[in-house]
Amino acid sequence: MGHTTDPRPTIRLEDVTAKSSREIDRIDRVVVESPLTITVGEHVLATTMRTPGHDLDLAAGWLVSEAGLRRADDIVGMKAFAASARAGDSEGGNKPEEIDTVRVELASGIEPPRPRAYVTSSSCGVCSADVLDAFPEPYAPLHTPGWKLQPGQALELVRQMRARQKMFDLTGALHAAALVGPMSEVLYVREDVGRHNAVDKVIGHALMEGELPLTDHVLVVSGRVSYEIVAKALTACVGAIVAVSGPTTLAVDVARAHDFLLIGFARDDRMNVYSGGTWIDA
Repeated sequence: MGHTTDPRPTIRLEDVTAKSSREIDRIDRVVVESPLTITVGEHVLATTMRTPGHDLDLAAGWLVSEAGLRRADDIVGMKAFAASARAGDSEGGNKPEEIDTVRVELASGIEPPRPRAYVTSSSCGVCSADVLDAFPEPYAPLHTPGWKLQPGQALELVRQMRARQKMFDLTGALHAAALVGPMSEVLYVREDVGRHNAVDKVIGHALMEGELPLTDHVLVVSGRVSYEIVAKALTACVGAIVAVSGPTTLAVDVARAHDFLLIGFARDDRMNVYSGGTWIDA
């Protein structure tokens, strides 16, 4: 698979005023955005634009939300293949791929999803009520009795995630997601050009480690919380989302329908609680 950053020439403008600036030629590290295809057998299920790295986790996490995978052994085999432009470039007798590909073999009885089973466009003509009625209940409890999240703890988790955003420090152009365990320990941090990809990467890794359902876990995200982000968390039975940015109306509606703790704008010693206020120890 390709590198996560690529050096590109750029012109930096410094000492900028209304009438002038100083130009400096330099090389900047630019985040890579390239396609990844997920296949089961000969069927292409999805192609997503992502940042290379942790591609197996990304595919596994995508299948958690799209195919309802719950255990690591729901996946029999999974392998990543790098794109090759030359017909003679093949690996182990496999045909070369035009773009980076993860090939997945599912266990017997596990049905692969139809491409993009969830709503992916704000203009698709499906109303909020349709989504709320169609969304299934989580298959395990989101919390154990007495579970609470401290406000200061939520802000500290954001700070811990930010401290581990190594690629963001290099490029300034990546989203991040962190999965936090029941003891408030940050388990994994993943970065990607796509917000939903970063979430898939942490949930997919948790699946492969045999950690689902994610009861009492917290998902920390660096960007906006859309319906799709909440749906991915609920499908994996995550207990809460703490976001640096804000949510959409549909994300709030879905969270409230499931009494799911949804926190936004968790920064600068403040936060907004949009849903599940009983689960925060204010």
